[in-house]
Amino acid sequence: MIEKTKIIIMDRDETSRAILKDYINEIENTETAAEFLEYARAAEYAENNECIAVIDISDNEQKAIETIAEINKNNHNVKIIAISNKTTTETIIKTMRAGAKEFITKPVTKTQFINTIKELSASSKALAGDNSCKIISTFSNKGGIGKTSVAVNLAVEIAEMTKEKTALIDLNLQLGDVSTFLDLTPSFDVCYVVNNLANIDKTNITNALTRYKNTSLYVIADPINIENSKEITSEQIKALILELKKTFSYIIIDVGTNIDAKTITALDMSDLILLCAIVNLPAVRNIQRCMNLFKKLNYPQEKIKLVLNRYMENEEIKTTDIEEVVNQKVFWKIPNNYLTMMSAINKGVPVNLINPEANISVNFRDFASKVTDYLITQNIKKNSDSGFVL
Repeated sequence: MIEKTKIIIMDRDETSRAILKDYINEIENTETAAEFLEYARAAEYAENNECIAVIDISDNEQKAIETIAEINKNNHNVKIIAISNKTTTETIIKTMRAGAKEFITKPVTKTQFINTIKELSASSKALAGDNSCKIISTFSNKGGIGKTSVAVNLAVEIAEMTKEKTALIDLNLQLGDVSTFLDLTPSFDVCYVVNNLANIDKTNITNALTRYKNTSLYVIADPINIENSKEITSEQIKALILELKKTFSYIIIDVGTNIDAKTITALDMSDLILLCAIVNLPAVRNIQRCMNLFKKLNYPQEKIKLVLNRYMENEEIKTTDIEEVVNQKVFWKIPNNYLTMMSAINKGVPVNLINPEANISVNFRDFASKVTDYLITQNIKKNSDSGFVL
């Protein structure tokens, strides 16, 4: 006998609850398990049961968002659908960041609601990452820019901020430093994982990765033997990323500087490419080369975000000069704090453990917020024909 998917409704409007229950009755193998008028009682139930929680945030948006965050923190098995008659972009971003999987505008339409419930409750939802996982690559065609520092610290902050499972892959296959930057001694490297992907327990692929301390960040290290890296194929890279998407909410890839099939595969599969650069003339020329490459690959401009590392306000070359030359706006600037960054690298820790109040630590926290908010906004735009109002 198939176990029914339990759905709870937190909505103070009796008519709205009645409509939602009618919709649920039409969905095979689902049932309305409980109805609530108070957020606290809904949270108490959701934290102790595996279910889909439909939560109306219209009446008390702040309290509702706090409730969603609380449920998400205490029970990751609960899938939350937020509904509201107030659908500004800011509201949707806050709600999704708190942990809601979907956001539906009130009045809720039957087709959209039923399709959303089916998608979340389907047994194949193990593939949810295929839809919800976001892939972020740090890239530069020149070494010494600091893109590994960007990848590592961004990954740490995203994992800390979202509490979602986050994978950090070192695809700088010959000169990788991710494990060094985090002082990790991995049991397995990327060569082992891609060569044994078929035999790895897909229900708990995290066992083949190295967890960073007591966080939701998991690392796939560069090859222990450089010679082995030559045997990795672009198809293996693709298969690895597709498999990780089933488990992780975010995948951050530190891509190598070589332009080859493996690099292109990672970039193709990325939702966002953080093009890392420093402010000097050779770096600007390299940005131009990269932008020409991306143009040939037919990447949309919004997929590429220019990140300036080791930035100082008194640079001879101005941000506006770079933007004009490369025809790309600067997305983010990471300040030049040599002492804090080098101390972090030498100790094998992220910068926030050296000094959480340092300008570069604060900057990386804000950077993580900026990146995740941007990805949520892009997702909202893609789904604007499904009831989102921008």
